[in-house]
Order: sequence, then structure tokens, then C-alpha cells
Amino acid sequence: MDVKKFIHSGILEEYVLGLLGAEYTAYVTKVAMLFPSIKRELTAIEESLQQLALDNAVEPAPQTKLKILNTLGFADQDINQMPPIDKNTDLQTWLNVTDHLIAEEPQKYITFRQLRKDEKLQQMLIISKVDIPEENHNNYLESFFILKGYCECAVGDVLFQLGPGDFLEIPLYVKHNVKLTSPYVAAVLQYQFV
Repeated sequence: MDVKKFIHSGILEEYVLGLLGAEYTAYVTKVAMLFPSIKRELTAIEESLQQLALDNAVEPAPQTKLKILNTLGFADQDINQMPPIDKNTDLQTWLNVTDHLIAEEPQKYITFRQLRKDEKLQQMLIISKVDIPEENHNNYLESFFILKGYCECAVGDVLFQLGPGDFLEIPLYVKHNVKLTSPYVAAVLQYQFV
């Protein structure tokens, strides 16, 4: 194989941009493992494209953000202005605002994304593929609202079966844990500071 010719053929750029079909993608991956100079060139191309994107990034105008949110069906709802969750929380409203943040198949074991934080309340989107070990809290009330997936939550000696649309508030000082019964769970986690 003529490595220099391969590097200058443009196929590496197409690979980095995701423009190759599955067969050629697999081939380039294999070649990159066999030839360190090709792997180095791939890394350099990736870094150059990332720097180019950063150098040319612009903050969209506020009206552009609003148009995008409206097009996606979020209307006037801003994710950091959602109301506190409680037993009357509407599942569809929260899915409209968060669904674009929840991957069909999450890659990480657990992720947190802060949605709102002020002196009284903190809300986070949590996506977990792992059980949450036993814990208790003495300075904030914890509650969560299930958006996707299923789990069991032991609160003291009581076991709750939870799924989409279910809300659970954990009393202060009570030990609790969460065991997943589906591949992952996405939920709004809320802390109310006392």
C-alpha cells in the first residue's frame, strides 16, 4: 500500500466527516490500526476540523433560538424556567422540553445536566444505566419524576415501582436507593433546599 498516496487521496477527510459508507469506514479504521502514520493523520484532521469549528462558531441571535425551539414544539417553554415537579406534573410537557437531550441508547453509565438552580431549588436531568446506591439527605428534600424507563425505589422499608409519569418525594433523613428495571432511566431530579 502506498501510504502517502492514501493519506493525500481525501478519503481520510471523508472518514472524519462521516461521509463514507459502512464498508469504507471499516476499511479506513482497519488501515489506521495497521499504519501509525495514517492514524496520526486522522488525529490531525480531526483536531484541525474541531479548531476550525471553534474558530468560526457564533452565538445565534435570541430570536433564532426561539424559532428553533418553536419549530421543535417547545413553544415558549424554556428549560430553565420549568416549574417545580410534584405529583401533578405533566409528563408530555417535560418530554417536549427534554426529549432532545435524551439519547435512544445512552452511551455513558450516568449523566447529569443541570436544568435550573436558584437559592431554593435545583433541577437536573439524570440519565442512568446503573443503580443508584443507598443514600439519605438532611439539608434538602429530594424528589424525582420519571421521564423514560422503569425502576424500583426503596424508601426506608417501602418499595415503589416507578415508570414514565411517576413522581416520588423522599423525606429528609430516610435512606433510599434506586434499582433499574429497564436498560436506562431518564428522570428530572429535584432538590428543594430547607
